[in-house]
Amino acid sequence: MRIVLCYPVNEKHIAQIQAAAPEFEVVNAGQERIDELLPTADIFIGHAKVPVNWDRVLQAGRLRWIQSSAAGLDHCLVPGVIASDDIVVSSASGLFAPQVAEQTFSLLFGVLRRAPLFFRAEAKRQFVRLPTDDLRGKTVGIVGLGGNGREIARMLAPWQVRLVATDYFPVQQPTEVEQLWPAEELDRLLAESDIVILTLPLNDNTRGLFDRERFQQMRPGSYLINVARGGIVKEAALVDALQSGQLAGAGLDVTEVEPLPPDSALWDDPSVMISPHVGAQSSRRVDDTTRLVCINLRRFQAGEPVYNRVDKQLGFPHPSAMYRGQTQ
Repeated sequence: MRIVLCYPVNEKHIAQIQAAAPEFEVVNAGQERIDELLPTADIFIGHAKVPVNWDRVLQAGRLRWIQSSAAGLDHCLVPGVIASDDIVVSSASGLFAPQVAEQTFSLLFGVLRRAPLFFRAEAKRQFVRLPTDDLRGKTVGIVGLGGNGREIARMLAPWQVRLVATDYFPVQQPTEVEQLWPAEELDRLLAESDIVILTLPLNDNTRGLFDRERFQQMRPGSYLINVARGGIVKEAALVDALQSGQLAGAGLDVTEVEPLPPDSALWDDPSVMISPHVGAQSSRRVDDTTRLVCINLRRFQAGEPVYNRVDKQLGFPHPSAMYRGQTQ
């Protein structure tokens, strides 16, 4: 039985995984050898960022469990994996919610306080006062109230904002959220929100969800913050909404095409703040990932359901399956 790893582990992490699964051979493929070694895996742990021949993996017939080291699963939820009754998929959803929330705040305050304009002025050594906006008193709509969305709501609550949200599973409404609606009520959320924060997964239902028509549903002069997946937002529609004034600004940790092409109009827009998909970065990322991996390895071997088991049709875990810091 073999576990194949593909995330930036060191010898300490490999030893922890081996201790949690002593019956398994643990192989660190890295990005360099993941396509070669994945067909030999009974368990795959990580995130392949290079092309993988999934047909060859499925034909090998060995793979039983994918533990992603990321929340997004577009790297492994290929049609054959989705259709397989034999392959369990689990994610790192919610594991880095504090970091994603901090990145959200960075982008949010950046666009509200016009940081891109001040950065440009600073580069020219211009000490010029420019108009800014406020967070206090705003209605903030969170689209996708999973682990990341809930942490963002918790951190926003003290800022004297009104919080509303939508989710596929509108259950377990946090006390700080005034309204939690089903996903079908998205346009209602947009009509009521001064700031819209995207924290929903990328799947067939959400790809291109924010197009020209959807931006027209947003309040004139509102803001968009995307810390989810770039494919949820149509870049051309976003550019039009910014240039027309429908949106007052946007904070983007993700873009429809990554890396964002040098000729994208988003680079030159002073109402836009861009970070290069770093929302889940953390000095403790690999340690925390390995901790979840080891917990789930023990559960998998014991025949217990793993945390963050994904509904493969939806592309994310049901709230009842979410990892919330449990130790076993």
